[in-house]
Amino acid sequence: MTDTPTLTDLQEEYEFLDPDDRYRLLIDLGRTLEPMPDALKTDATLVRGCSAAVWVYPTVLEDGRLHFLADSNAAITKGIIALVLLTVQDRAPADISAADIEGALGPFDLKNQLSSNRTQGIPNMIALIRETAGRYA
Repeated sequence: MTDTPTLTDLQEEYEFLDPDDRYRLLIDLGRTLEPMPDALKTDATLVRGCSAAVWVYPTVLEDGRLHFLADSNAAITKGIIALVLLTVQDRAPADISAADIEGALGPFDLKNQLSSNRTQGIPNMIALIRETAGRYA
Protein backbone atom coordinates (compact mmCIF):
# COMPACT_ATOMS: atom_id res chain seq x y z
CA MET A 1 0.00 0.00 0.00
CA THR A 2 1.23 3.47 -0.69
CA ASP A 3 0.31 6.74 0.95
CA THR A 4 -2.01 4.89 3.29
CA PRO A 5 -3.14 6.51 6.51
CA THR A 6 -2.69 4.74 9.81
CA LEU A 7 -5.64 2.87 11.23
CA THR A 8 -5.88 5.43 14.05
CA ASP A 9 -5.88 8.39 11.67
CA LEU A 10 -8.51 6.74 9.52
CA GLN A 11 -10.68 5.94 12.53
CA GLU A 12 -10.55 9.53 13.78
CA GLU A 13 -11.65 10.83 10.38
CA TYR A 14 -14.27 8.11 9.89
CA GLU A 15 -16.16 8.80 13.11
CA PHE A 16 -16.94 12.37 12.03
CA LEU A 17 -18.31 11.46 8.61
CA ASP A 18 -21.88 10.81 7.52
CA PRO A 19 -22.67 7.42 5.92
CA ASP A 20 -22.17 8.61 2.33
CA ASP A 21 -18.79 10.11 3.15
CA ARG A 22 -17.80 6.91 4.98
CA TYR A 23 -18.47 4.98 1.78
CA ARG A 24 -16.31 7.44 -0.15
CA LEU A 25 -13.55 7.16 2.43
CA LEU A 26 -13.52 3.36 2.08
CA ILE A 27 -13.56 3.58 -1.71
CA ASP A 28 -10.64 6.04 -1.60
CA LEU A 29 -8.78 3.70 0.77
CA GLY A 30 -9.24 0.88 -1.74
CA ARG A 31 -7.52 3.02 -4.34
CA THR A 32 -4.37 3.07 -2.19
CA LEU A 33 -3.86 -0.70 -2.60
CA GLU A 34 -0.85 -1.70 -4.63
CA PRO A 35 -1.86 -3.00 -8.03
CA MET A 36 -2.31 -6.76 -7.95
CA PRO A 37 -1.21 -8.48 -11.16
CA ASP A 38 -4.07 -10.28 -12.89
CA ALA A 39 -1.96 -13.46 -12.93
CA LEU A 40 -2.33 -13.60 -9.12
CA LYS A 41 -6.13 -13.36 -9.27
CA THR A 42 -6.76 -17.08 -9.28
CA ASP A 43 -9.09 -19.52 -7.63
CA ALA A 44 -6.37 -20.18 -5.05
CA THR A 45 -6.23 -16.51 -3.97
CA LEU A 46 -9.99 -15.91 -4.09
CA VAL A 47 -11.67 -15.27 -0.73
CA ARG A 48 -14.70 -17.53 -0.44
CA GLY A 49 -18.08 -16.25 0.75
CA CYS A 50 -17.78 -12.64 -0.36
CA SER A 51 -20.54 -11.01 -2.40
CA ALA A 52 -17.87 -9.51 -4.66
CA ALA A 53 -14.72 -11.19 -5.88
CA VAL A 54 -11.82 -10.56 -3.48
CA TRP A 55 -8.30 -11.86 -3.97
CA VAL A 56 -5.55 -11.87 -1.35
CA TYR A 57 -1.99 -12.93 -2.12
CA PRO A 58 0.78 -13.06 0.50
CA THR A 59 4.41 -12.29 -0.17
CA VAL A 60 7.21 -12.83 2.33
CA LEU A 61 9.59 -9.96 2.88
CA GLU A 62 13.32 -10.60 3.40
CA ASP A 63 12.93 -10.38 7.18
CA GLY A 64 10.03 -12.86 7.21
CA ARG A 65 7.21 -10.36 7.60
CA LEU A 66 4.14 -10.83 5.41
CA HIS A 67 3.09 -8.30 2.81
CA PHE A 68 -0.27 -8.82 1.17
CA LEU A 69 -1.47 -7.87 -2.27
CA ALA A 70 -5.23 -7.65 -2.58
CA ASP A 71 -7.91 -6.57 -5.01
CA SER A 72 -11.64 -6.75 -5.58
CA ASN A 73 -13.96 -6.22 -8.50
CA ALA A 74 -16.13 -3.90 -6.34
CA ALA A 75 -14.84 -0.52 -5.16
CA ILE A 76 -16.36 -0.65 -1.66
CA THR A 77 -15.14 -4.22 -1.10
CA LYS A 78 -11.68 -3.17 -2.23
CA GLY A 79 -11.83 -0.49 0.48
CA ILE A 80 -12.89 -3.06 3.06
CA ILE A 81 -9.98 -5.39 2.30
CA ALA A 82 -7.65 -2.36 2.37
CA LEU A 83 -9.00 -1.56 5.85
CA VAL A 84 -8.45 -5.16 6.98
CA LEU A 85 -4.90 -5.08 5.62
CA LEU A 86 -4.13 -1.93 7.62
CA THR A 87 -4.33 -4.14 10.72
CA VAL A 88 -1.80 -6.73 9.50
CA GLN A 89 0.31 -5.40 6.64
CA ASP A 90 4.07 -5.98 6.88
CA ARG A 91 3.90 -7.73 10.24
CA ALA A 92 5.43 -11.00 11.38
CA PRO A 93 3.25 -14.07 10.88
CA ALA A 94 3.06 -14.71 14.63
CA ASP A 95 1.95 -11.11 15.21
CA ILE A 96 -0.74 -11.45 12.55
CA SER A 97 -1.98 -14.71 14.08
CA ALA A 98 -2.21 -13.04 17.51
CA ALA A 99 -3.69 -9.75 16.25
CA ASP A 100 -7.20 -8.76 17.28
CA ILE A 101 -8.24 -7.82 13.77
CA GLU A 102 -11.93 -7.76 14.63
CA GLY A 103 -11.23 -5.50 17.62
CA ALA A 104 -9.18 -3.14 15.46
CA LEU A 105 -12.06 -2.92 12.98
CA GLY A 106 -14.71 -2.55 15.72
CA PRO A 107 -14.66 1.26 15.86
CA PHE A 108 -15.59 1.37 12.17
CA ASP A 109 -18.90 -0.39 12.99
CA LEU A 110 -18.99 -1.90 9.51
CA LYS A 111 -21.98 -4.14 10.26
CA ASN A 112 -24.12 -1.07 10.88
CA GLN A 113 -22.51 1.14 8.24
CA LEU A 114 -22.69 -1.25 5.29
CA SER A 115 -25.29 -3.62 3.93
CA SER A 116 -25.13 -7.20 5.19
CA ASN A 117 -24.03 -8.54 1.81
CA ARG A 118 -21.04 -6.13 1.93
CA THR A 119 -19.96 -7.31 5.38
CA GLN A 120 -20.63 -11.04 5.09
CA GLY A 121 -17.22 -11.70 3.59
CA ILE A 122 -15.16 -9.81 6.19
CA PRO A 123 -14.82 -12.83 8.53
CA ASN A 124 -13.69 -14.88 5.53
CA MET A 125 -11.08 -12.26 4.60
CA ILE A 126 -9.79 -12.29 8.18
CA ALA A 127 -9.81 -16.10 8.33
CA LEU A 128 -7.80 -16.36 5.11
CA ILE A 129 -5.22 -13.88 6.40
CA ARG A 130 -4.92 -15.76 9.70
CA GLU A 131 -4.61 -19.12 7.93
CA THR A 132 -1.90 -17.67 5.73
CA ALA A 133 -0.01 -16.28 8.72
CA GLY A 134 -0.34 -19.67 10.45
CA ARG A 135 1.33 -21.39 7.49
CA TYR A 136 4.29 -19.03 7.71
CA ALA A 137 4.57 -18.85 11.53
